[in-house]
Amino acid sequence: MDWWVWVLFGLVLLLAELLTPGGFYVIFFGAGAILVGVLKLLGWAGPSWADWLAFTGLSLVSLAFFREPLMRRLNLKGGKRVDTLEGETALVTEDVAPGGVGKAEMRGASWTARSSGDVALARGRRCRVERVEGLTIWLRAE
Repeated sequence: MDWWVWVLFGLVLLLAELLTPGGFYVIFFGAGAILVGVLKLLGWAGPSWADWLAFTGLSLVSLAFFREPLMRRLNLKGGKRVDTLEGETALVTEDVAPGGVGKAEMRGASWTARSSGDVALARGRRCRVERVEGLTIWLRAE
């Protein structure tokens, strides 16, 4: 392929990265294609299989070495992160016996609450959320 075909292929891959909700994978293949196009423009003339081998090698090496630092730099480590409720304060709206189940309010929503300690949680008491299991919060008296 000519150099401009590789550059065009790389630009299409970069556009695909922008249009997909991926995690920065396709961008490195786009960069690999553009690098092969630049090498061909500078006079590197090899057989077609060598172009594809260089494309694959450059893409995988750049993916292996640059994706993780890029994710850290953009604070995207681990992908999507769910807000944690652990450590927050909830208001008990229905008495909860030790190890029992009741109701609590937190962030304007009513939750099923369980007591994780040996102390009964009285209505109106503020408690600390220890963990969340589904739609149930486990509370400990402050």
